[in-house]
Amino acid sequence: MEKKNLLIGMPAGSLADVNRGGNLIKLLENAGFKTTGYESGGPTRFSTFQYLYGWDGRPQEFGSQLGIDELDVAIAGDDWIMERQLEMQLEYKANVILEKVLSLKRGRVRLVGIVNAHEEIKTSDFLAALCNKRELITMVSEMPYIALNWLRGELDKINMLHKYQDFSVQKYKTPSRIKKGVIVYETWGKTEAKVKNGGADIGLEITQSGSSIRNYGLKILDTVMESETGIWINPRLKHDNSKTELLRMFLLNLYGCVNAENKVMILFNVRNDCVPEIEKYLKDNGLFADEPTMNIGKQFTEFSIQVDKSNAQLPLAKIRYELALRHAVNIDTIPVDSSIPSLDVLGF
Repeated sequence: MEKKNLLIGMPAGSLADVNRGGNLIKLLENAGFKTTGYESGGPTRFSTFQYLYGWDGRPQEFGSQLGIDELDVAIAGDDWIMERQLEMQLEYKANVILEKVLSLKRGRVRLVGIVNAHEEIKTSDFLAALCNKRELITMVSEMPYIALNWLRGELDKINMLHKYQDFSVQKYKTPSRIKKGVIVYETWGKTEAKVKNGGADIGLEITQSGSSIRNYGLKILDTVMESETGIWINPRLKHDNSKTELLRMFLLNLYGCVNAENKVMILFNVRNDCVPEIEKYLKDNGLFADEPTMNIGKQFTEFSIQVDKSNAQLPLAKIRYELALRHAVNIDTIPVDSSIPSLDVLGF
């Protein structure tokens, strides 16, 4: 079968910065897909695997590119993918079906509705009061179609969507195309300032901690969605057997590295007469899956266990101490770069 290149959308911005974004460059390298050029703005090349082709771009555009098969795979946030899907649906009456095939467990943010209010207020109460005063509701967001879709849903809940059926998405403070309905101004940041200073009735803001929103004295109405960076495809890709095999190889190795984060391997030796006590400790604390890994010798048995060092309920330091109390010796801790349970983790 002829090998084809797998076209991978490589996101410019924070993910390309080695000091931000969860270090995507290091993640790819640990997975066996070392890149060159990505950290300096492109062009991205996969120096250790010839059938992967990096297409540098903005994650804001990847949803559209996947939809027309310009990309096979995209590394992007859930929010930007949804933004493009909703734009196609609301503006062009086209359904773009995309599939998230792997979470990278980084880049986590919340999208929240914000208003300029002195105290906490329910979304329904805020909108009901607003509808009594305004024929035209204004909203600001970097993700205008997610904002619009959420606001229309909330208006529908209070039986007011019919009054605000018309909508327009346009640049900030450009002349309104409609006289009645919902206008969403697409902004390039500082959404909080626009809401604070009366530039719009309501905003949709991207946040991690909410500190900037609080600093502006604004209130969060609701969490609209939670987003993280993941691997996205157009499901049509699965009809191409050659590219599907490349995708599975790409995903499996990335999964192994994501799964290994915060994990270490502990190797230690135990006298054979102390093995039952060690086995009981490991079982009681869930420190192996089906059975512990053991190499039995004449006088000693070597154990190896995988430990999540971020587990506050069972700290790594305590585990090593408890093992030593049970006569374990030569306790070595080794970093784990990849941990792949089986091919079944891909689900296809």
